[in-house]
Amino acid sequence: MSKEQPNNPLHGIKLATILEELYLEYGWEELGYSLSINAFKNNPTYKSSLKFLRTTPWAREKVEKFYVKNMID
Repeated sequence: MSKEQPNNPLHGIKLATILEELYLEYGWEELGYSLSINAFKNNPTYKSSLKFLRTTPWAREKVEKFYVKNMID
């Protein structure tokens, strides 16, 4: 029942993958500064940041937009 999403650049990319790629490219300090998300500024870990993004829609949207803008052509 899955529909094709040809215009969605994030189709098929997991949030965990997005977070990992952004962390490897920018690091927590730069992500915290660029996105102004405290979860990336105050003692961040991959696990806690992923949990935060999964439960906070505005932060997830911010991270996804940053990813599309900076990591996808």
